[in-house]
Amino acid sequence: MLSRLISVLVVLLTALPMVLSSTAPAGADAVTDQTMLVAKAANTVERLRRDTGLQRDLENRLSRARAVLIVPDLVKGGFILGAEWGTGVLLTRDATGQWSGPAFYSVASGSVGLQLGVQDAEAIFVIMSDAGLRAIMENRFKAGADAGIAVAHVGAGAEASTTSNTGADIYAFNKAMGAYGGASLEGSGILPRHSWNAAYYGGNPTPEDIVIARRLDSPQAARPQIARLRDVLGR
Repeated sequence: MLSRLISVLVVLLTALPMVLSSTAPAGADAVTDQTMLVAKAANTVERLRRDTGLQRDLENRLSRARAVLIVPDLVKGGFILGAEWGTGVLLTRDATGQWSGPAFYSVASGSVGLQLGVQDAEAIFVIMSDAGLRAIMENRFKAGADAGIAVAHVGAGAEASTTSNTGADIYAFNKAMGAYGGASLEGSGILPRHSWNAAYYGGNPTPEDIVIARRLDSPQAARPQIARLRDVLGR
């Protein structure tokens, strides 16, 4: 009898992790991914603010920014056909200087031409105007082309003519590692990651609900990360 009871307990203990995993909320892993991305976004802001080549310009722009799109891992790769992809967070600042919660976006583009290599970059798009913010949210961001906005690039590989643009709607700051042979990828599509926003906030929020109307609060478990991100943006 004792040996049978022990056997039953062993079976139950073995099965318990599988039972718990099967009953866990469907969005649990996604929320963890999103919380990690918010933390990585804060790290990106801190690193780029400490970079001696970017610090002065970045702090100057951030102090007057209307919004920011932070992409901690923006990967470019190519062999004849090229691609660029990454996931980022968009936050807006209101008239009182308060930052919104994060809306999750994907950044992707492709190109054809002579190109070879892989590049991993951290990027911050500092949005200075409502026109720039609308271009992002309406998926009209194409590195300035056909979007009706001016974009200035700051960082390794930026063209000298663009960094002198003092009236740009968006300033793109980046710090890259790795080599990428060929022209930079243009025509980026910046699209909301609705599934990530839904998993993070619950329901089916739009980016406008999150960063314009600000109808939603960040999940309790994620508040330390978003508080840190707001802090590093506001320094």
